[in-house]
Amino acid sequence: MNNEAIHISLKVSKLNVGYSHKKRQNSIVEGIGFSLLKGELAAIVGVNGIGKSTLLRTLGRVQEKLSGNIWLNGKPLESFNARDLAAKISVVLTDPIASKNLTVLELVALGRQPYTNWIGTLTTDDVSKIKSAISMVGLEDLQHKKCYELSDGQLQKVMIARALAQDTSIILLDEPTTHLDLYHKVHILKLLKHIAHSTHKTILYTSHEIEMAIQLCDKMLLLDNKQNAFGEPCELIKKKSFESLFPTDTITFDPKTGSFKVNK
Repeated sequence: MNNEAIHISLKVSKLNVGYSHKKRQNSIVEGIGFSLLKGELAAIVGVNGIGKSTLLRTLGRVQEKLSGNIWLNGKPLESFNARDLAAKISVVLTDPIASKNLTVLELVALGRQPYTNWIGTLTTDDVSKIKSAISMVGLEDLQHKKCYELSDGQLQKVMIARALAQDTSIILLDEPTTHLDLYHKVHILKLLKHIAHSTHKTILYTSHEIEMAIQLCDKMLLLDNKQNAFGEPCELIKKKSFESLFPTDTITFDPKTGSFKVNK
């Protein structure tokens, strides 16, 4: 086994994702293949409706794959029971929070559920992990506030802190910068990059912010249901992978600036 293989945390091969209804399968994206190393920040990008969220939910086993393979730290994803999986992968979806009446501290503490006993008693280690998560995302001054009192950006940081408190090797986030202004989008993504690099967790998120991902991510997966290109942003630019994402008569990609331009 080579050195890189030891550090692969998530690997996908010939993966088809979509939905099953009775005996019929509705495939959305096919032939996906990539691998992520520990400590990498990666983005899944593509046009609306291409299947970014479906893929992310499949990787977190929130929904079943149609076919193909997903390995988590070298083991098939389906080999993990629910409790063990919750200690390996944390998933932050766009679903609304069940109760915004919780305080920031209470919500972050829910990340320790996979480890607590049946009455949810927190150990000294649990409390330490919760405090560390709150500190890492800079929520100390807000920890006793109710979640309904927070801005969208603050609430997103709380959800990241909950995932950190869960202390998994992989964190999956669906559209973590939705509804945020430019400053807060950049702030959240730079925070995720810092967390990935400093804690050696693998962080994978979906996004429409392609130009931002090019600047900040270690790896990117471009869903187009054709090539589904994957690699470092600079590699994808050289391969002209971004130029096929949108109709060229409307939007073109400038490889020199790493940005899209509207054709007037």
